[in-house]
Amino acid sequence: MSTFDPAALECLAAIVEEGGFERAAQRLHITQSAVSQRLRALEAQVGSVLIVRSRPLKPTNAGQLLLKHTRQLRLLRADLERDLQELAPSARGGAREDERIAIAINADSIATWALDALSGLVRDRLPLEIIADDQDFTQEWLRSGQVLGCVTTLKAALRGCRVLPLGAMHYVAVAAPAFAARHLPQGLTAHSFRDVPFVSFNRKDDMQAEFLMRTFGLKRAAVSRVFVPSSEGQVRAVAAGWGVGVVPELLARSWIEDGQLLDLAPGHFVAVQLYWHSWNLQSEVLDALADALTTGAAQSLVQPLAPPPAQ
Repeated sequence: MSTFDPAALECLAAIVEEGGFERAAQRLHITQSAVSQRLRALEAQVGSVLIVRSRPLKPTNAGQLLLKHTRQLRLLRADLERDLQELAPSARGGAREDERIAIAINADSIATWALDALSGLVRDRLPLEIIADDQDFTQEWLRSGQVLGCVTTLKAALRGCRVLPLGAMHYVAVAAPAFAARHLPQGLTAHSFRDVPFVSFNRKDDMQAEFLMRTFGLKRAAVSRVFVPSSEGQVRAVAAGWGVGVVPELLARSWIEDGQLLDLAPGHFVAVQLYWHSWNLQSEVLDALADALTTGAAQSLVQPLAPPPAQ
């Protein structure tokens, strides 16, 4: 099997991750011509085109395989860096920009518990890159080899991956008190929800319909939506009277306690089970990520009840 030049592999990764040759050159601190030369040399060695010159640029199937290999090499280097730091703490060096450890996490987890969980690793100089997406879609980043792990709602392990349960995030329906008094005088019901807009993260976000169907026993629920692509931004928009929001209880809790938001359906919520998936590799970095996320989730997310002791 051919041995690939690590610099050429990182050049391929930079082109894809940065979305172009010019930005890749800036990241790698080389000329754009050098980026093109490294890519051509790698394509000649592989015997296949690795990048589709489209807008946006996309890796071919062969390019995806090399990208996955590159990220595995990054993981090995990160493991080595951790081991060296333990042996010689004074020799600790800064993380290289081109050796980031990428993981995908849903935006609501980023806004509530995940950053606190990962803080210790970042303080220890782990070169972390977090990619945000909807919890039902983060696994696609892992499936395509673009990240080392992801927080997702998918329970079954992907091929070549391992999975750990994290706990459940509860979503509640909220609105500003003045908005509710004006537009929902009878409260949120199976009929009144049709008269108000709902604040949604993006077009992938179907949490509003899910909440209404579960709460009112509906087979389907079509809602009018405005879009705010930020978890914290959604809560602020709801508090400003933009509409009804179905948001994480963790995020809305202080707003409800302060009276800035009103729980429109006390006792009703949607429980979204979250799981951590990662490549099934022996790696101290992956183990550290798993430990940090499971520990943080145990402190913030709703955990399943332990079975009663046997009689």
